[in-house]
Parts: sequence; structure tokens; C-alpha cells
Amino acid sequence: MISHRALYVWRRNFTVYSTYFKASLVGNIGEPLLYLFAMGFGLGGYITEMNGVSYIDFIAPGLLVTSAMHSATFECTFGSFTRLTGQRTFDSILATPVSLPDLVFGEITWGMTKSVISGTVMLVVMVMFGIYEPSAGILAILPLIALAGYVFASAALCCTALSPSYEFFHYYFVLFIAPMFFLSGVFFPLDRFPAAVQWLSLGLPATYSVSLVRHFFHGTSSIPIAPALIFLLTLGAALTWLSIRLMKKRLVV
Repeated sequence: MISHRALYVWRRNFTVYSTYFKASLVGNIGEPLLYLFAMGFGLGGYITEMNGVSYIDFIAPGLLVTSAMHSATFECTFGSFTRLTGQRTFDSILATPVSLPDLVFGEITWGMTKSVISGTVMLVVMVMFGIYEPSAGILAILPLIALAGYVFASAALCCTALSPSYEFFHYYFVLFIAPMFFLSGVFFPLDRFPAAVQWLSLGLPATYSVSLVRHFFHGTSSIPIAPALIFLLTLGAALTWLSIRLMKKRLVV
């Protein structure tokens, strides 16, 4: 059972993060911002409109989600694996009253927090450049980013529990993260894809997150709000349970 001790794991990671947060932010939001301005203003010069809005306005919600995706994923793959194997931090934590479910959930919530930090910075940049006008919708966008980060962090920790080395993560990034980046409706509407790809995209959590965030940006979405929320919440809970099971086998607790 998960207890309040998961907060101790979160706080430990936050304390360490506070010593290098500037470099981490550059790494997490640099690439999405590059795509935003390079494709938004570059390709946007040829694609004047997409679904009734300018192209840069169309891709902005999707890149906000992918920023959260990359932040949570990198933290709960490379970061968690380092704490698991190289630094042996997990072994040290488990020598305290912190249980394995507390440890896993603390890692997941920290990955989720990293996604919210990156998403918030991205959102501030979008406001500064007039891509997004502050409104009451912002109160919904950040929780949606947190939900996306929760799902991606849980999935990444499952991969970490199975990984024998850092090189193993290439499979995860190439076979799972890269398809989500390009096939979840970030750059083009889902109905522009072939039918088989559209069906494939419906199995990707980023598709639902992009649709939800885009709704609060522009009032339009490719997937109804309620089914999208149910899908993400259910998937996040299932992946959390699975990550605890897999990590228990890995650590033989």
C-alpha cells in the first residue's frame, strides 16, 4: 500500500534537482521550443491554416504535451535507472521505513512534477509570444499536463524495471516515444492519416493528451473529453500497479 512516505522520495529527488535545474530545463524544453518556432514559423509559412487556426497555434498544444512526455520519460528512464543501479539509491531508500510501493510512487510523482515544470515554462513562452492568450482554460491545462506526465512516468518506470542497461532504452524511445511524437496528432490532424495509422494512434496515450489540451486551447478536440480522461486515468493506474510489480521482481523485495 502506498503511504505518505512516497513524499520523502519525491522530496529527495526535488532536493537533488534544485542543484542542476537550469541545465535540466534547457534539455527538456529546448527541443519542443525548437520544433515550435522552426515548424510553426517555417512550415507555417506554407501551411497558412490548420483546422481553422494558424499552423503554429495548431501545433502548440501538441508540443506542450510532448515537452511533458519527454521530461517525465527521461526522468523515469535514465534518471531512475541511475538511482537503481549506478548510485544504488533505491537500495538505500528501501533500508528505511519507505516501502517499495512508496518508492515507486515517489519516483512516478517526481517524473510527473518534472513534466509540469517543463509544461509551465513552455506555456509561459507561448504567452510571451502571443501563441496562447491567458484565460480560465489555463487552470485545466496544467492538471492535464500533470495527468499526461503521470502516465508517461508510469510507463517509463515499467521500462526501467525491465532494463538491463542504458542501451535498452533505445527500444523504448524508438518503438514507443518516437511514434507518439509523430502519430498523436501533434503536427497534423488524425484524419489526415491512413485508416490503419488512425487506429494505431488511438492506442497511444499522447493522442488523448494532445486532444484534451488542444480543446482548452482552441475549443476543438478529436476525441471527446470524458473518454479521453477515462482512458488516461485508467492507463495511469494500471501502469502504476505494473511498475510496482515489475520493480518488486527486479529488487526481489
